[in-house]
Amino acid sequence: MDQPNFRKIHKRLRNNLDYPRYEHTLGVAYTASALAMRYGADVQNAILAGLLHDYAKCISNQKKMDICEKYKITVSEIEFKNPYLLHAKIGSFLAMKKFGVRDKDVINAILNHTTGRPNMSLLEKILYVADYIEPHRKKVPDLAEIRQLAFEDIDHALLYILKNTLVHLNSIELEPDPITEITYEYYNDKFSEYDLKII
Repeated sequence: MDQPNFRKIHKRLRNNLDYPRYEHTLGVAYTASALAMRYGADVQNAILAGLLHDYAKCISNQKKMDICEKYKITVSEIEFKNPYLLHAKIGSFLAMKKFGVRDKDVINAILNHTTGRPNMSLLEKILYVADYIEPHRKKVPDLAEIRQLAFEDIDHALLYILKNTLVHLNSIELEPDPITEITYEYYNDKFSEYDLKII
């Protein structure tokens, strides 16, 4: 895929996403492009990853499981119990299959935008953060502070978001994906000077 066909992508997004998810997707693409300009990442790749990150979000849980079975996509124990978590894996697969995306960084950004992972690339960090701070987000603790921080120190913002995510999941008694916990520990150890340890 040399140049993304954004017109084709927008058309498919409108056909496959409900309106709130489509609106969120445009917000993520917009925010990812701004962060890419701020940190010197590839802007086209940031927009592409932002547009496609939730492409599989509105697929039914049963269809998600069917796609995984058909194309031999690995399903973890927590994903089997909560198939809605599969949208990142399936989204990265469909980015390749339906849109011809071959850039590994874009694929990984889509794949890891929900859980994060240790040692993320700059684009992966940009998408992860953009997904959290995009303009349509509202009910998020410390959102204004995190939005400002995202354009000052993306690693600090990333750690802040990981912390908030785990605190939120614990507060509503939802089991976090182990990868999110591993990612938090990795960045908390790496950037311990930020003093954001969960109490």
